[in-house]
Amino acid sequence: MREQQKKGDKRNRILIQIGIVTSVLVASGAIAFAVFSASTQSQAVPVNATFNNGVKVGSDLKLYTPEFSPPETQPDPIEIIIYIDYQCPICAIFELPNAEQLKNWVSTGVATLEMHPISFLDGRGSPNAFSSRAANASLCVADYSPDSFFSYNTRLFQAQPAEGQRGPENSDMIAFAEEVGVTNMEQVSSCINSKMFGSFIKDATEKALSEPIPGTELRVTGTPAIFVEGVQYTWETADELASPARFAQFIQVVTAETTE
Repeated sequence: MREQQKKGDKRNRILIQIGIVTSVLVASGAIAFAVFSASTQSQAVPVNATFNNGVKVGSDLKLYTPEFSPPETQPDPIEIIIYIDYQCPICAIFELPNAEQLKNWVSTGVATLEMHPISFLDGRGSPNAFSSRAANASLCVADYSPDSFFSYNTRLFQAQPAEGQRGPENSDMIAFAEEVGVTNMEQVSSCINSKMFGSFIKDATEKALSEPIPGTELRVTGTPAIFVEGVQYTWETADELASPARFAQFIQVVTAETTE
């Protein structure tokens, strides 16, 4: 009996030691994974955000990438640049009624659309950080399913929560991607869930709000900031901002002046 007791004590000590070692390894692995995830996020830069930290959509709604430029089907397409925050209600006032018009112009090559998702509303109007998570999700789609960016951008605005309310969760934004036909869903889902471009968006936002647009004296003081051929689009009322006819008229005036 004494021998059996000794053997039992020895076995228990071994099991305890194994348990301690396993716990240390698991804890070390968790720490290493957290460090790796943070490191990945801090270093991750969206490959296709090559236009002053924004992305550019051309003919057939195809995204410009380092390897591909959509063909110019019209001479001298109009350059439209927009800075947006997906939590910004004023951005939605412009984006939703103008989406179809923009889609027609860009898809036919009449215009190019340069989009700059930034995020400064997490602390004020986005209780579950929808502002930065949506910006990240849009850049995930831009990188892994670039030709779906335009439709995904519109879908995110359609899902914008009321001010001060929780926005869609990551699982919802992954479902939106599936709705609009995003490809490479495994990479897109991982990118959204890990908030891969979180640090990039933070830096891009700080730069956009503190420095002039490169090569110009124009500044982004809020969203939406809309520029056509280097001229800023302004409005006084929500009705003016929401009006596709007014925006089209503005573009006609600007392009007429720049071609004189």
